[in-house]
Amino acid sequence: MNLLESHRDHSEQTDDRSITGWDGDASAFVSAAPRLFAIGLRVLQDVGEAEDVVQETWMRWARADRSVVISPPAFLALTTTRLAINVAQSARRRRETSVGPWLPETTDLSVGPEMAAERREAVDTAIRLLLERLTPAERAVYLLRIAFDYPYRQISEILHLGEDHARQLLRRARDHLATERRHQVSTTAHRRLVRTFVAAAQSGDLAGLEELLAADVAR
Repeated sequence: MNLLESHRDHSEQTDDRSITGWDGDASAFVSAAPRLFAIGLRVLQDVGEAEDVVQETWMRWARADRSVVISPPAFLALTTTRLAINVAQSARRRRETSVGPWLPETTDLSVGPEMAAERREAVDTAIRLLLERLTPAERAVYLLRIAFDYPYRQISEILHLGEDHARQLLRRARDHLATERRHQVSTTAHRRLVRTFVAAAQSGDLAGLEELLAADVAR
């Protein structure tokens, strides 16, 4: 699949914008495309599915109100991550009665109140599952690596872990997310992590999230 050609074709058909008006938007996406593909491939372990996810990310980017997006790279990375995890979890979702999207597009501020409420509920569900199924260290590595594409070196510095240990924790996190195990979840901890995650996704400032995750690991 030639992603760049399909992106250009779609840009010619979207709304009544001129091709010139789309130059900056297309450039932002094309610049991020290698990273987006890497995110999709890391989550899905399948080249074709990763390409499909990147293509769908482009479609979401084309429809978004980009004037309210603070950080295009963060928006694109979060959208790709959410879509990839949704694909990876689709088989399990078909067997369960209710599992919402894992990482909704919290950076898209153009949605109305009803959609915003739905996305907040989806974030609540996603974070609760992470709290129920992962240890603090697994959860911290998973969020930093999968949701925000942190390199392992940076993760190890934030969490005071070795890089090899961080890699092992990510593998364990993926395994544990596929199980039915449950840890008791503190309502206060759940609300705090949801609030911090949403703030980081919307603002692009991840310092607060880093501090919270590191504190949880150190306990």
